[in-house]
Amino acid sequence: MTDETTPPQRGPADHHDHHGHGHGHGHGHGHGHGHGHGHGTAKSWSARIAHAVRPHGHDTADVVDETLQASRAGMRALWISFAGLMVTALAQAALVSMTGSVALLGDTLHNFADALTAVPLAVAFVLGRRAATRRFTYGLGRSEDLAGLVILLVMSASAVLAAWTAIDRLLHPQQMSQIAWVAAAGLVGFAGNELVARYRIVVGRRIGSAALVADGLHARTDGFTSLGVLLAAGGTALGWGWADPVIGLLITAAILSVLVGAAKEVFGRMLDAVDPELVARAEAALRAAPGVREVDALRMRWVGHRLRAETDLVVDPHLTVVEAHAIAVDAEHRLLHAVPRLTRATVHTDPATEHDAHAALSHHAP
Repeated sequence: MTDETTPPQRGPADHHDHHGHGHGHGHGHGHGHGHGHGHGTAKSWSARIAHAVRPHGHDTADVVDETLQASRAGMRALWISFAGLMVTALAQAALVSMTGSVALLGDTLHNFADALTAVPLAVAFVLGRRAATRRFTYGLGRSEDLAGLVILLVMSASAVLAAWTAIDRLLHPQQMSQIAWVAAAGLVGFAGNELVARYRIVVGRRIGSAALVADGLHARTDGFTSLGVLLAAGGTALGWGWADPVIGLLITAAILSVLVGAAKEVFGRMLDAVDPELVARAEAALRAAPGVREVDALRMRWVGHRLRAETDLVVDPHLTVVEAHAIAVDAEHRLLHAVPRLTRATVHTDPATEHDAHAALSHHAP
């Protein structure tokens, strides 16, 4: 390969190179780097560290393996957490029938709702495994966004039902019984939610699923709302009959607070929001590539729990097509290493000339 920092001045003055492989780390051609990616074989932290420092090859089979491993890990986390929350919610439901606590009912409904969120996420993970087709050319990874909408609806329904029950109890007071069991149920709810939260967050961050991480954070918040049941039991023990329905309303408010945060996350993802820190990291990696004079444009979006990127790079106008392509390949390679969960990148090179190389397209601009 020629020196990309000072390439020979032997080509025409206006070369463009489009480098967009549909990259899942499988180019279908040699990079000339002498190495490639093997992301899909990383099954432990030691393997991940080794991956970062050793040469590796771009291979489509590795990408398929990585995607399947991520989906399987996500599915396993969903079903284990589903089982944990269902056991918690069923135990609480049995105590609701014995005690008549509105606060406990609200917490139980929320835990059932949390458990049910595993279903749309599981469907989304299954759909996300499917290969791209001529109709769905990007695959079905964004089904996770639709799963997020279903989760928002489930959370909204649980908030409405909990509020309705609490208001009805305020208007028609009833005595709470078995106060000690109500307190115990609150502790059970906290413990169950915290265990599920930790598991979902760890797995979600490992596989890059924002939906799973958000669901884990949601479960953690729910654990603290379960502690509100303890306050309801304590208030009732002190003779404050209003404590139980009031705590039920406070739990409803907590559900709504989580709902607002989750809605921001879900709708932000649907509108292609990306953490600005990731964009800055990507720009820095591109500018560091030899031969790149400027990053003219950079666009990134999430497709499920994987990132895709498109960028326009300004290069020397005297490069040959082969030399411009080599710069694009190197820039893409650096980008894939710099940005976690980036699996697709399309790199376009523009010549650094005074005239607009895209003038013929200007009348198509919005």
